[in-house]
Amino acid sequence: YGLIGKNINYSFSKKYFLDKFKRERIFGCDYLNFDLDRIDLIEDVFRNNLLSGLNVTIPYKEKIIPFLDDLSPIAKEIGSVNTICIKHSKRIGYNTDIYGFDKTLSEINIDKIEQALVLGTGGASKAIKYVLSKREIKYISVSRSKKENTILYKDLNFNLFNKNLLIINSTPLGTYPNIEECPDIPYNFLDSKHILYDLVYNPKETLFMKNGKEKGAKVINGLKMLEYQAEKSWELWSKFN
Repeated sequence: YGLIGKNINYSFSKKYFLDKFKRERIFGCDYLNFDLDRIDLIEDVFRNNLLSGLNVTIPYKEKIIPFLDDLSPIAKEIGSVNTICIKHSKRIGYNTDIYGFDKTLSEINIDKIEQALVLGTGGASKAIKYVLSKREIKYISVSRSKKENTILYKDLNFNLFNKNLLIINSTPLGTYPNIEECPDIPYNFLDSKHILYDLVYNPKETLFMKNGKEKGAKVINGLKMLEYQAEKSWELWSKFN
């Protein structure tokens, strides 16, 4: 098994699975990082006959799709893959980020949340928006460049912050080693009513989260989501093999 992405030394996935194999006495399994400068190099990875499954991270959750034989209905609907099952050279893409994000939302108090801001428009954001839609939480996508159905960071104002109490960072900004980076939002509009959810989990507390805490907002990182989606990936791989 393994993880494909670019500059993925920050990722905890390898350690998570190696610890799981040891703890649960799962023998004959290994988990490797496949750090790819470009997505077409995935063909070299697929040539490994021992490969049974892969996780996919930034920036390849969308770009991987043309290299797969089939997609689960949900992965096809949202256009984003973070888990690949492989059997008899057939590669099928799934999205377990949906499960991980939904489960973590159930563990925090979002009963009064009706609207959310989703920072970023990449593959990770697609899973987030899918879950929000299923929960009937309206959302606004925020991007650095003008795209359909999005607003720009410079468009964020007090009124938007007052209505959208859940703010989700689905960008890689702030990920180790670039820990001094954070989404360019007006943090001065935050207060104790807000929840800041950062999909980044390394470092444990990002600058995005620190800025939120200073204004009294509740903050959560992406570690639990990583763990839940990893377990769902393992469940899929186990069924497939």
